[in-house]
Amino acid sequence: MSHAAPAQSAGSTPITSPGGLSHRQILTILSGLLLGMFLAALDQTIVSTSIRTIADDLHGLSQQAWATTAYLITSTISTPLYGKLSDLHGRKPYFLGAISVFIVGSTLCTFSTSMAELAWFRAFQGIGAGGLMSLALAIIGDIVSPRERARYQGYMLATFGVASVGGPLIGGFLAGTNSILGIVGWRWVFLVNVPIGIIALFVVAKVLNIPHTRRVSRIDWWGALTLIIGVVPLLLVAEQGRGWGWGSTRSLTCYAVGGVGIIVWIFVERLMGDAALIPMRLFRIPVFSLTSLAGVLIGMGMFGGMLVIPQYLQIVKGASATKSGLEMLPLMAGMIIASITSGQVTSKTGRYKIFPIVGSALMVTAMVLFYLRVQWDTPLWQTMIYMAVFGLGLGGCMQTLVLAVQNAVPLKDMGVATSSSTFFRQMGGTAGTAIFLSVLFSTVTGKIASAFASAASTASFRAALKDPAVLADPANKPVLTMLKHSGGSSSTSSSVLSDSSFIQKLDPRLAEPFKAGFANAMHTVFLLAAIVMVLAFLVILFIKEVPLRKISALEARAAEAAEPASQPEPEPELEREPVSVGAEATRPQPVAMFASSGGDSVPMAGSVAVHGHVRGSDGAPVAAATLTLISLTGQQLGRAAAQADGSYTLPVPGSGTYVLIAASDGCQPQASTVTVGGEPVAYDVLLSVSSGLTGVVTSALDDLPVEGAMVVVTDVRGEVLATGKTDPGGGFTFAELPAGDFTVAVNATGCRPTARLVQVGGAGITRLEITLQAGAQLQGTVRAGADHRPLSDARLTLLDAAGNVVSTATTGSDGAYAFTDLDAGAYSLIASGYPPVATALTLEGSGAKGFDVELSHPEG
Repeated sequence: MSHAAPAQSAGSTPITSPGGLSHRQILTILSGLLLGMFLAALDQTIVSTSIRTIADDLHGLSQQAWATTAYLITSTISTPLYGKLSDLHGRKPYFLGAISVFIVGSTLCTFSTSMAELAWFRAFQGIGAGGLMSLALAIIGDIVSPRERARYQGYMLATFGVASVGGPLIGGFLAGTNSILGIVGWRWVFLVNVPIGIIALFVVAKVLNIPHTRRVSRIDWWGALTLIIGVVPLLLVAEQGRGWGWGSTRSLTCYAVGGVGIIVWIFVERLMGDAALIPMRLFRIPVFSLTSLAGVLIGMGMFGGMLVIPQYLQIVKGASATKSGLEMLPLMAGMIIASITSGQVTSKTGRYKIFPIVGSALMVTAMVLFYLRVQWDTPLWQTMIYMAVFGLGLGGCMQTLVLAVQNAVPLKDMGVATSSSTFFRQMGGTAGTAIFLSVLFSTVTGKIASAFASAASTASFRAALKDPAVLADPANKPVLTMLKHSGGSSSTSSSVLSDSSFIQKLDPRLAEPFKAGFANAMHTVFLLAAIVMVLAFLVILFIKEVPLRKISALEARAAEAAEPASQPEPEPELEREPVSVGAEATRPQPVAMFASSGGDSVPMAGSVAVHGHVRGSDGAPVAAATLTLISLTGQQLGRAAAQADGSYTLPVPGSGTYVLIAASDGCQPQASTVTVGGEPVAYDVLLSVSSGLTGVVTSALDDLPVEGAMVVVTDVRGEVLATGKTDPGGGFTFAELPAGDFTVAVNATGCRPTARLVQVGGAGITRLEITLQAGAQLQGTVRAGADHRPLSDARLTLLDAAGNVVSTATTGSDGAYAFTDLDAGAYSLIASGYPPVATALTLEGSGAKGFDVELSHPEG
């Protein structure tokens, strides 16, 4: 008999074909993917628009490339690792992990105090960003056929459209706002990612439930390490070469280390075979190898152009960060229009090669127009036309090249191929960002000096130098001093590298040479980008157009599973997740499925089954217990969930011996051997309740129970298993813990935190008593002046007897300060705000209260 029918509970959406997903299911999964993609796209557009404001505030405009390059380095290197691991273990855990890392990185970026710190935090953020885009595209490749992908491409492009339009506006607004809720406006550029990321986490965790095959394979850590060794030095010299000197010892060292690293990486990947980060066999597929090369070149041209254009709008045209975001809309509109058009045509005709050819040609045209026609005084409407041409070219290339790669590689390499495509494009983008910005800032000083030399002979410039209003304006004084002493080549000309905001405050006649110099320096970048795009155009001409598949990866694997085929070697271990998505994914599915070599499950035919009830040690039924049937070789054959009365039914493929695994929350899992003949077998399962942990927390000061203490239980790997607060009697209880060794950590207000190692047995309750030592406190008021008034914003630093900083504090409006949870012993308290005062003290017992500090003005 077939048990396929019960698989669809009321309200579920049927799968239209074996292994395939309905339109509604795809949209549900797509909603989670789009949130992750939106997070990555929004961050790029917000930061690119506001980076000049950030760099000016942190006094490091010439170092801004670090913030972008650091992000791109880590996101580039982590991308292929995400692809490989997701092919082995499934996409969902790594997609969730990428979002989590991105959220933490965004939070850290919010509190940057220098461009160096921002670069480090952006590097951490990039580790998460590496998985957001590539894994989303890989999952789409899994569930939607290449021919049908255009049907859903509109949703993806709408996401990019909202991010592209909203990102610059949000970034410009935040960068142009002095303070929001007491936080400097540009810091919200990163902080805004946090709530969006949290929403994405919850949505993805709920809706992203698709089948996957768990494949046992080595992880290519050596490949990842050698790739880092090869890539990072080359990008460092691209960024720092102009400062070090391109032929300096440090630069030559980077060339050598990077070259050796790339060569070693290639050898490592060859030795790793299919387990390699990027298997070398993929490069024997002409479409993959040529598309990867085209991706590097297009990435260089794309990132180079999209980073320099906002610089032109803000520095040369004087647009604010918000306004420059609006002025970039033609580029985004062109990209969206071209992407939608190419997707629809590809869906109807199956032809796609023409689009990247035309797209790369349009990008060349746009860069040449920027080089030849865009000057400091070019009308904005002309510049916007050139932006639109560039956007049309991007839209024809981006998604089409990813589609070509996914269509050309074996289905088992979908994740590796997609992440590799993203990797090579980001590789080019990272190099392009470092090289183009380095070229820009290494030539801008000379270009500005030349512009001043040319302007000196014009009547308007000479008139400005004699204009009393110009001479009286303090904003013009640095430029006037520069011209008086050095004729335009002094440090004021190069100071624009650290802060360009002063240009907009100058008299227009004095500002003109700065703007002309910047525009001329940008011409060099546009010319280089045009040359790179010509190379991309030539490479794309040689890519062979492979007919698009009409089924998705899931459908293809299901079709393979339906065909009877003998498998001489053991099949991989399978982890079957419910096909239902969204709210339906949480419902018990009392259906067993046949595991296939392709990694998907198909409904099992046959009348032989194992059935029975799942009960607890007290005889009560255990509803929703999960039962899994596997073969003696470890292959999953079926899975079911117990009904409300504890009953279950699991079809089996035929006579033989199997292993039945039962598990439920709060119970010890159980595995049993079941032998099946020609008739159904009745087999009841008894699950015992997990062992527990209980205890009391008291204070060493008075031996009284501590109410409200936080108790945290972690396993040997540091994973948190349970948390809770003590009751009025100081007690705590955790009723569902497995047997093993655990760490119990306790902290409470006014007490020192403590941790205990405890061993929980296989049955019964383990009891524990924990005593908290009182934490000493140091409190007081900082006063100043003859009237001993409380002093606000005074900074206090507490040092221990060895001179180590224990803690710092800043007084409030009432002058009060407090240090808590201190050990007894000798300390030094240093107070500053007026001339600093250092005071030695010794803390015993509960500490010291009313320890006031007097500050005074210096004498004389």
